[in-house]
Amino acid sequence: MTTPPPPQSFPLPPQSFRTLRPEARAKTSRPWDVVVTIVLLVLLPLLALAASYAGVLLAFASDACGADRCDAALMNTGFWAAVVSPWVVFVLGLVVTIVSLVRHRLAFWVPLLTIVVMAAAWFVSAAIVGAGVAAS
Repeated sequence: MTTPPPPQSFPLPPQSFRTLRPEARAKTSRPWDVVVTIVLLVLLPLLALAASYAGVLLAFASDACGADRCDAALMNTGFWAAVVSPWVVFVLGLVVTIVSLVRHRLAFWVPLLTIVVMAAAWFVSAAIVGAGVAAS
């Protein structure tokens, strides 16, 4: 019978393994970041509502249209994009912000970026509606 090989030994004692890899610090949240983020998160639905309402007002762009002078399908696409896109951007921004807060990362910039993207989406939608009016 052969004897099994002895268990493999390591040249370093187990206590020295701790010094090879730094121990992870406990992540702490920054109070100012949490406060600013929560204030911005309270403002986001109000801004989404305002942007959506402004999107509804884009329907009046069709007043400049005659009998067959405008591209109604393009205007309809821009109108619905202006009404719906602020809420889609809001939900995405909310999810990313909550994930950032849970992971103890800086999160105040996410609602700020959400506001910028919301405004950009509205202006792109308004340009689509304008292109439908000018399609004569």
